[in-house]
Amino acid sequence: MKKLGRQNAAPTKTHMTPCRGGILPPANMIIRLATPADAQDMAEVGMRSWEVAYKEILPADYIREKNATRPDLFKRVITDENQNSYVIQLGGKTVGIMKLDAPVDDDLTDEYYELHYIYLHPDYFRQGIGAKAMDFAMEKARELGKKHISLWVISENTSSVKFYEKCGYRRDGHTRMQNRGHDVEIIRMTRQV
Repeated sequence: MKKLGRQNAAPTKTHMTPCRGGILPPANMIIRLATPADAQDMAEVGMRSWEVAYKEILPADYIREKNATRPDLFKRVITDENQNSYVIQLGGKTVGIMKLDAPVDDDLTDEYYELHYIYLHPDYFRQGIGAKAMDFAMEKARELGKKHISLWVISENTSSVKFYEKCGYRRDGHTRMQNRGHDVEIIRMTRQV
């Protein structure tokens, strides 16, 4: 699975039905395209997020192994030409990362956009930041003329599944197994823009 999106991003006011997180995000939150200077912070957010979000789901050795690759991975993939990976910042500090792009699935039409990943630093969970980021993803999809947005999530990651459901996503019946230190089921969720 490619769970790893486009256009310049400034703080965006959303016009669609917002993700119902219940908490207003901090006023100093911005989402912008990542630059090479963000690579280390992006790796750090990804590592800390995985350590907490997948602690009870994936083997600890697998998490450590994947996290060891993140600094080099982000240095390699976040270039000056980046058009789809974003940083979520509060007061200039990177507290989250996300990627939006075309879907990787052959069965989805060009009416779809995909949230390839969203990770928040655990110190910033449940503060309305994720909900605002999901609204941002919807706005980007709308700007590109998309009608639907999709994502993949580990089915055992029940807190993320519930969060996505609050944001209007529903399981569309597509699943697949992936080896992430052991076999896990991932499910596709979609919603209209």
